[in-house]
Amino acid sequence: MTPASIRALEVLRSGSLFQWYVIPLFALVVYVYAVEVERRNLSLVLAGLTVSGIDWSLEIANALFLKLTGYAAVWTEVGPTAYQIFVGLNIETFFMFAIMGIVFGKMLPPKDVRILGFSNRPFLVVANSLFCVLVEVVLNRLGYLVWAYSWWNLPNVSLIVIVGYSLYFVGAYYVIDVPETSKKVRVPAIIWAANVVATVVLVAAGWI
Repeated sequence: MTPASIRALEVLRSGSLFQWYVIPLFALVVYVYAVEVERRNLSLVLAGLTVSGIDWSLEIANALFLKLTGYAAVWTEVGPTAYQIFVGLNIETFFMFAIMGIVFGKMLPPKDVRILGFSNRPFLVVANSLFCVLVEVVLNRLGYLVWAYSWWNLPNVSLIVIVGYSLYFVGAYYVIDVPETSKKVRVPAIIWAANVVATVVLVAAGWI
């Protein structure tokens, strides 16, 4: 098992790491959602829940990868944190993903607007994914985000773009664009229902 894996597992869901800054961060997330609820921006609220839900699903899969290989998760978060939720996700990153769909959704132009001659949805899925991967590369170089496998590492970042971030933006933009409210609600509802069941079962089994 890699040193990063051991380090992450040593502090996994340990309450002893708690820091008070978690409270204002949580309040900030609640405020962001409250503003959109007040403005009746249901699409943005659901986009935020969709992105955070997709990330939680991927984190479960990532933690299972460590369990199955006994060597390393695909990505591992190390370094100071107030709470290590999974080996690849801490509380600070979770809060970021919780508002990520709302933030990028606010910057989404109307569907008929073209960017450099391209339809803006596919263009922004790729552009935003590349931007997020660039941030991850910086975190990797700083030693806070560890990649143990060559196929998920520089220079092979295509999987990080496709699996790591494109899914987030495709999901968020679908929820924002689909006209039927029932379909908007269904996406994050199904994702989070599956997440809750999987988390309870797998944590209880000691697999993640």
